Amino acid sequence: MDQYDAFVKIAHRLADAARPVVRKYYRTAVAVDVKADASPVTIADREVETAMRAILAEECPDHGILGEEHGRHNLDAEYVWVLDPIDGTKSFIVGKPSFATLIALCHNGKPVLGIIDQAITDERWVGVSGRKTTFNGNPVQTRQCPALNQAIFFTTAPELFRGPQIPAYEAIRNQCRQPMYGVDAYAYGLTALGLADIVVEANLQAYDFCALAPVVEGAGGAMCDWRGNALTMDSDGCVIAAGDRACLEQALEITRTSLP
Repeated sequence: MDQYDAFVKIAHRLADAARPVVRKYYRTAVAVDVKADASPVTIADREVETAMRAILAEECPDHGILGEEHGRHNLDAEYVWVLDPIDGTKSFIVGKPSFATLIALCHNGKPVLGIIDQAITDERWVGVSGRKTTFNGNPVQTRQCPALNQAIFFTTAPELFRGPQIPAYEAIRNQCRQPMYGVDAYAYGLTALGLADIVVEANLQAYDFCALAPVVEGAGGAMCDWRGNALTMDSDGCVIAAGDRACLEQALEITRTSLP
């Protein structure tokens, strides 16, 4: 575990480097560009990732990097860092403090370390394979929720879902006690804290979900794809996270039927 200790220190350095950039641009008249996939991007997104990549080049130049804004580097490496400088750019643009910086380390494609960092509210979740997830340095635990009809359900937006994914999402949403929307990766942090129960999303990229799995799992929850498979960098981006595995299994009964 000594090697993981070193990697956790690097991950904290990355999150610490992101914070002053995020704070500098938060609630300012920052210019917004539209990428080829129609998603927004700002100078804050780009500067945060640049700062993190500079640290990785110094600390572990033999590692790979997959970043949302600056692309791929050495993805065949044993260890690959997966970076989303601002997950929830739309929230960032409108001054809503529910975005996060996501930092993951994958070993042979599997996420083994994840950080969810919220610079404005000064909140940081850290998940490491085989260890208890912490929130601002204190261990956290998901809560029991054995049935969907007892669950507080999150997704970023109904528009995430397409084609046969739509009825699966609607079936889960309609069974849950309370649906909630619009907080991106922050929902997974709330699940790790035992304040929410299940998150269902689709058509994400690796940098959207790799950091989340170690956080949820280290808090006692579970996270997988819509077939129930463990997440990797190559997963298709349809994901479920739940604080209670019984709740997860009920959702999987629905999602599995929507897949070809």
